[in-house]
Amino acid sequence: MDQHHHRRGLGAAAAAAVAAALALTVIPTGPVAAQAEDEPLGERPYMGWSSFSMQVYTGDSQWIDAEQLKAQSDAMHDKLQEYGYEYINVDAGWNGGVDGHGRPVPSTALYPDGLQEVIDHVHDNGQKFGLYFIPGLSPQVYEDDLPIAGAPECSTADIAMQPLQQADYWDLGYRIDFANPCSQAYIDSIADLIASWGVDFVKFDSVTPGSGVSDLSLDARDDVAAWSQALEGHDIWLELSWALDIDYADYWAEHAQGWRVDWDVECYCPGEALTKWENIERLFPRVAEWWRHAGPDTGWNDLDSLNVGNGRMDGLTRDERRTAATLWAVSASPMYLGDDLTTLDEYGIELLTNPEVIAVNQAGVPARPVATATPRQTWYALNADGTYTVALFNTGATDADMTLDFADIGLDGSAKVRDLWAQEDLGKFDGEYTAANVPINGTRLFKVTPSKGAEVTVNDDSLRVAYEGDWNRNGGSEVAATSQALALAVGDSSTGEAPTAPEASYTVPVNDDSPEIAYTGSWGHSTGRGMGDHQDDVHYSESNGDAVEYAFVGTGVDYVTETHESQGEVDVYLDGEFQETVDTHQAEGRGVQQVVYSVADLPNGAHTIRLEKKSGQFMLLDRFDVRQETLIQPGSAAFDKAEPEDVAVTLLRDAGELEGIAHEGEALEAGTDYTVEGDVVTVHAAYLAGLPEGEGALDFRFRGDHLDDVHATAAVGDAVSFGFRGTAVTWTGPTGPDQGEVDIYIDGELVDRVDTASAARLTGRELFSATGLRDGEHTFRAVMVSGETMRADAFAYTVKSVS
Repeated sequence: MDQHHHRRGLGAAAAAAVAAALALTVIPTGPVAAQAEDEPLGERPYMGWSSFSMQVYTGDSQWIDAEQLKAQSDAMHDKLQEYGYEYINVDAGWNGGVDGHGRPVPSTALYPDGLQEVIDHVHDNGQKFGLYFIPGLSPQVYEDDLPIAGAPECSTADIAMQPLQQADYWDLGYRIDFANPCSQAYIDSIADLIASWGVDFVKFDSVTPGSGVSDLSLDARDDVAAWSQALEGHDIWLELSWALDIDYADYWAEHAQGWRVDWDVECYCPGEALTKWENIERLFPRVAEWWRHAGPDTGWNDLDSLNVGNGRMDGLTRDERRTAATLWAVSASPMYLGDDLTTLDEYGIELLTNPEVIAVNQAGVPARPVATATPRQTWYALNADGTYTVALFNTGATDADMTLDFADIGLDGSAKVRDLWAQEDLGKFDGEYTAANVPINGTRLFKVTPSKGAEVTVNDDSLRVAYEGDWNRNGGSEVAATSQALALAVGDSSTGEAPTAPEASYTVPVNDDSPEIAYTGSWGHSTGRGMGDHQDDVHYSESNGDAVEYAFVGTGVDYVTETHESQGEVDVYLDGEFQETVDTHQAEGRGVQQVVYSVADLPNGAHTIRLEKKSGQFMLLDRFDVRQETLIQPGSAAFDKAEPEDVAVTLLRDAGELEGIAHEGEALEAGTDYTVEGDVVTVHAAYLAGLPEGEGALDFRFRGDHLDDVHATAAVGDAVSFGFRGTAVTWTGPTGPDQGEVDIYIDGELVDRVDTASAARLTGRELFSATGLRDGEHTFRAVMVSGETMRADAFAYTVKSVS
């Protein structure tokens, strides 16, 4: 269930060169040029236009005729092309049959002068042209048993899987048997044909696992590999669609330049709007899951068409249009428009041609959220030049001031802040910056430049960190920050009964109104129902596709809800992977506080459960029950004010990992309110005597790895490196009984050998530090020498100057 992240292996010299090159990269601020001839395909997210949104909006799948495509091409050439928009991509419905070899040919009704005339027009405008395909073999081509071009020994009847099987979501074709070499020859023949026309791009739709099917009952991975192989020789971009399964992220990255991460953005309300806010808002948790799977050497997370250019046709307010454009930009998503480019309004052009926002997108550094369990979110990316891109998103119910805490993004010190939408410098700020009056569903977008002397912390999953060898992210190797409650009863036997220690519980109920639970879509909150709900309330949704997400630390979780005839199916995801569909329908009566999904025995650490409404009139959430590892013993205590005694608790994790103790959010003072000796924590009677009578809890807080994750390898000689510009560097991370010695290199020179072994698994230890480096570009590199595993966590460097 843990998320893994594998970096392709690099030699030591290559890794150092990559890190140094990244450190020298500067984000441009002017108009963005089209892809250079010598630029590797997929080096940055593509920009352009796709026909599908307008096909849906008009209700006419045949909207894509020659005159319309040429008009869109001309409009893009006149209004957008100098800013980097260069693709004209035609979606489904362009073909009108097949040739004598079973290959699709263009519709003569749509293109009376031939599709070639349209492609030539697009190319004459200095643009690229794309077409749409799906997996499988059409039944007619199978029945006709046509010879495969370039492979006279093969025919189309030979390549269908036997017995015949469904190939795509809509059951339009038969699955192809790629164990037969003739199958690759068939795909090659299609690629050769469209390449001869001048096609530059292929959207490959209904890719599974994904496209609404993740149980492998449909599996198009062989199709993807075949199309990838066929298109690669022609330098044709391959974009996969739709809602691909994140469990196969490495596979998509191996074979394609981009992949859709969610369902269609269109609202499917012809004549009314292209999209709606709910379809934008639901993307935030998806991007939070996918961001680390994208990058220049990997490929791009595709958020679908960006429909912000036409005004009222878009279905979004002005603030929502800018928020969508910001999300696409900071996510490094391909920026392809779905609008009618011939009718862009002034504000739409302003959004789509802001060079500093486009530069954020084209820099190709996907942003990550500080936290998702809030309607007011901070997203950030640490760029290769040492600056940060920061977006503030307000999806709450009111306008709000939003504060960027520099510490949340790994910056300790002051920094200059620039507003990228306004294209103006705001000044220098120490520790934080507050953006006033961020509107409902609105955003602010900044460039943050650390000042001289500031310290920047780089997490192990940053794109600035390069790995040599076979590394995995987490996989049970991480330790997450967590807390555990000491249930406490406080009383006074001189005035009443002596207090009795409550029952200890390592299952924590989290009510549906917890601010740590993130709701996506149109959710309501019903209170005082009197139906036996936990804390007498529930959250509910009536819209399929609405979702709820909760990040927790523990070993298991239960989804607790009501069951009723008005409720239906709910899809359950854990750590980004589909688990199962649960049915909350109950034919008669009403079930109260029902556990409809439960998982246990997870590796103790950070996990995320996501629930998505699939059917029924309502979906409800009552609470989550989180099971935690036992970290303190005993788990409960009683304190009698008439006979005050200290309360002693034994820690089951190393005492050095205890970060502190709190009561109702207020921290106890170490050394005064409590003391630690060995593995025993003593909470002093003098402090406990000041607590109110009744039952409560003391929260024992334990630290974890930086941002609750690590990368790990088991191979001696594997290494981790990153480039930075500064005068000091520190490597911090875990130590443990399974770790060993590590060699440290600065700028290619061996400077130290450090021992990362310890008797217990510890977090956040300073493993190496160097100061007094010359101001300039440097490369830090750590190489595994001994032990069973090596873990990489966080790197910090002191800024001397920023380009």
